[in-house]
Order: sequence, then C-alpha cells, then structure tokens
Amino acid sequence: MRISTILITSILAVAAFGCGKNDPASGDPDAGNGSGSGSGNDPNAAFTIQSTDTVIPAGGEVTYCYYFHTPNTSNLVVNKWVSDMTPGSHHMIFFTGGAAHADGLDMSDSCGVGGSTNIAKWVFASQTAHLEENLPADDGTGKPLAQIIAPNTLGAFQMHYLNSTDGPLTVHVKLAAYALTEGTPYTETDAYITYNQDITIPMGSTGTDATATCPTPAGAKFWTMSTHSHKQSVETKVMDGSNMVVDSTDWEHPSVTSWDAMPFFTYASNSVTWTCHYKNDGETAPPDNSGSIIHAGPHATTDEMCMATGYYFPSIGPKFYVQIGGNCIAAN
Repeated sequence: MRISTILITSILAVAAFGCGKNDPASGDPDAGNGSGSGSGNDPNAAFTIQSTDTVIPAGGEVTYCYYFHTPNTSNLVVNKWVSDMTPGSHHMIFFTGGAAHADGLDMSDSCGVGGSTNIAKWVFASQTAHLEENLPADDGTGKPLAQIIAPNTLGAFQMHYLNSTDGPLTVHVKLAAYALTEGTPYTETDAYITYNQDITIPMGSTGTDATATCPTPAGAKFWTMSTHSHKQSVETKVMDGSNMVVDSTDWEHPSVTSWDAMPFFTYASNSVTWTCHYKNDGETAPPDNSGSIIHAGPHATTDEMCMATGYYFPSIGPKFYVQIGGNCIAAN
C-alpha cells in the first residue's frame, strides 16, 4: 500500500501545529520513568518524558526522533498535556505506536518509519516554547474529553530543530501527561490530520494555490482546527463549504479556532476543504527560493506543505488523509 508509506514519511517530517489553550540540562536517563525526574517536573503529572540533549550547530535544520515506552501499567485517560521546548526547537509531535524501535535518540532524519503496517498515531503537537493543552471538560453530556494511552506504549517525539543563531544550541523537548481519576466517565477524542502531496509552485510565482477536500467522520464534532504550511505560504484557510473555519497569515504560528464547549463544530458539508496560498517571488524570509520549483516536502525553508489539522469526537480512531493525484485517500 504505497499511500501509507507516503503519508507516514511525510507526516513524520512536518512542522506541527499548536492547538493548546495557553501559550505562556543534560539528558536525564530517568526522564521517561514517570517519577518526577528531570528539572521542573510536576509530581502531579501521570508521567513526564524528556528527550536526550543534543547539539544543533549554527544555521542547522534537522529532524530527529526520540523513542521511549510510557511508564503506565494500566490505561491512562489523559485530559491535559503540557510541553516545554528549549530555544532552537521549532516543533515537536508526540506519536504512539509505529514500527518497533529501540528507545533513545534517532538522528537518521527518517524517524524509522515506512511501510503499510504499524502506522503511528498522532497524539499531541506543539510549536511554542511552553504549551498547555486542556481538553474540553464537557462533551455536552457532562463527560470530559480524553485520549487513551495504553500500558507500556511505544512512543516517539518527532522533533524539528531550526538553529537561526550564530552558535551551537543544546536542545531537548519535554512532555507531561495529566490523567483523569480512575473510573471517571469520558468521551474519547482523536486527531484529524490532512496532507496535500499535490503542491507545485512555479519559479518566481506571485500567487499559487493548493486546495484539497477530504471527508469528515459521520457525526464528528470538532473542538479545534488549525493549519500548517511553510515559508512560501502567505495565507492558509480551512473551509466548511463556503463558510470560513480558519484563516491565517502566519505560517510559523498559524491561527487556531477552538470550541471549548457546546456547541462544538460540525462540518455541515461533511468535508474539510483547505487551501494554501503561496508566493515564490523572493520576498519571503531567507533563503530566496524563487529560482526553484517548490514541491511538497519536509524542510521548512525550501519545501512546502499544506495541511488542515484538528481533533474530533466521538472517536472512531485517528484519521489521516492525503491528497495525491487529485484524490483524497484515507491511510487508515
């Protein structure tokens, strides 16, 4: 199944969206044990994971992965995430599952993914230094929304680093999970992610659009939506038919539309349409790519992406869609 390989290798190389509600030392060998190890960890967290420190040289842009197993011994019903990233960390994505991999730092740039089985599950993402994501406390029937982390789950941080300084940076990311009290009734929520592979931006372009449409799960209620693109992008939109859902002009920190309580958002068209408007005329941030044709790819300064990203409930599993060859194809 070629489509699964394309989707996962692309998604694990993206710069992520941040959809939280608040944006306000050397590697720790015990950082994944959930015991409050590492600097500044909250003992009230169900577990805290911190990646191993690594050094990014001046001007460097790299994608690394940090693999671990979660320390919980029973299902963890998470209703809050808190992440922290050192300077130089452009974004992080927390995935669960995927192909088996030894714990520790993977600097190969591939994140060890590919193939058509063991597809990784997007759980949480951030591209701000400190992010607190509180899942909605009431699904409309009095139950909080939550994400489920199974015991001893294989996890991975996909970490994109951009060091724009004149010197090396020592970097890591940290994520804390907060759980509902055992036995609390809840409604499960999961990610809805799209990716447009059909991007071609001509040399010197002063205006090129990439648009795609993919279905939403039947009866899905969304509590947050955003977009993701790269530096040639000057505007991104998410539409429900002709109605605007998200409109953003900041590719590094795109706008987020959130619904914290009833009524949550349901797509009347039963589909998500998303558009990215690009310029390749040399007027965006360095480097100047106007002499090259730009296609879909992982690098924030030389390639492009066009994504709609969000979370929905009640979950029937994480949803990943890719637009390729003019068709929207589900990869799970």
